[in-house]
Amino acid sequence: MCPPRSPTDPPESTPRSPVEEPVPELRTASAAPAVLPHSDEAGILARALDGDPLAFAQLYALYKRRIYSLCLRMLGNVAEAEDLTQEIFLQLHRKISTFRGDAAFSTWLHRLAVNVVLMYLRKMGVPLISMDEAEEPAPQGNPGRSFGANDLALSGSIDRMALERAVAALPAGYRLVFVLHDVEGYEHHEIATMLHCSIGNSKSQLHKARLRLREALRAAHQY
Repeated sequence: MCPPRSPTDPPESTPRSPVEEPVPELRTASAAPAVLPHSDEAGILARALDGDPLAFAQLYALYKRRIYSLCLRMLGNVAEAEDLTQEIFLQLHRKISTFRGDAAFSTWLHRLAVNVVLMYLRKMGVPLISMDEAEEPAPQGNPGRSFGANDLALSGSIDRMALERAVAALPAGYRLVFVLHDVEGYEHHEIATMLHCSIGNSKSQLHKARLRLREALRAAHQY
C-alpha cells in the first residue's frame, strides 16, 4: 500500500528527499522555480507558443509545483488546489498565444493563476474581504511599527508546517492578503486592485492576519 500523500504535494508529485531542511519563511515571489538554463527554457516556451504539445508538457513540469503551492495557500484546501492547478494549465493552453513577452513568462503565468483563483472564489461566493473589516477599525498610531511592512516576528527559523497550517486556518480574506503580500510579494495597491478593496483594507487585513498567525504559532510551540 502506498503511503498517503502530504497536503503540500502537488498532483502527480515527484519523489521527495527523505529529509527536508526547514525554511525560515514562505516567500516565493523572488525565487524562480527549479528550471532549466534560461536559454533552454526560452526554447521550450518558443516551441509551446508554436503549438508543440511536448513543449507545453515541459512547461507544466517546470511550473506545476509552484502553481499548486500558490493555489493551496490561497485556498487552504487540497482538493480545490488540485482542481484549480489543472484549470490554470487548461487556461494557459488556451491563452498562451496571448503572451507577448512584455514581462517574464513566470510573472505572466503567476498573474494568470492568481486571477483564476480569485474568479473561482468569487464564483463560490467566498468573501475576499473579511466581514469584520466593517466592525474593527484598523489600528492607528502604533509607533515603531511600519504598518504593512515585513513582520520580523513571522520570519526566522520557524516550523514551516506549523506556519502552513496556520495560514490555511485563516479566514479567506486574511489568508488571501497575507499570501499575496508576504508570500508572493505583491504591493498593497496591487492587492487592492485584485480584491476590489481599498489599500487601507489590504493593510488592515494583513495586520490582523499576522496577529492571528503569531497567536497560532505561539500555541503550536507550547505543545
